[in-house]
Amino acid sequence: MSGDGLITVASSFSVRETVERLVGFATARGLTVFARVDHGDGAAKAGLALRPAELVIFGHPKGGTPLMQDRQTAGIDLPVKALAWEDADGKVWISYNSPAYLQARHGLPQELVQTIAAVEGLAATAAE
Repeated sequence: MSGDGLITVASSFSVRETVERLVGFATARGLTVFARVDHGDGAAKAGLALRPAELVIFGHPKGGTPLMQDRQTAGIDLPVKALAWEDADGKVWISYNSPAYLQARHGLPQELVQTIAAVEGLAATAAE
């Protein structure tokens, strides 16, 4: 993890397939996918070029609400987000905020942070 709390792992798949895998694994675990933002598509509609990049916003109120009950500011980082993106060399990555970073950022107790720690496993599984 870098000092900014961002974790980035390599994906063996395209951006689209990485996102599809992430969405599939998340919904299979009972999580809700609240939004998918295709940054490349948005750029193209504005007449601009951007390598593939897609953001997935997902979670579950049973996991996120207790964090916000403890520290309402946690709502700025919830629901959880993961970004699949392609670098200049064509390599695909998936990035997300470290649960430990979110814990430190909002002063959350460890037992509550475990509810959002699933992002690490989901991202790793989607990328392998």
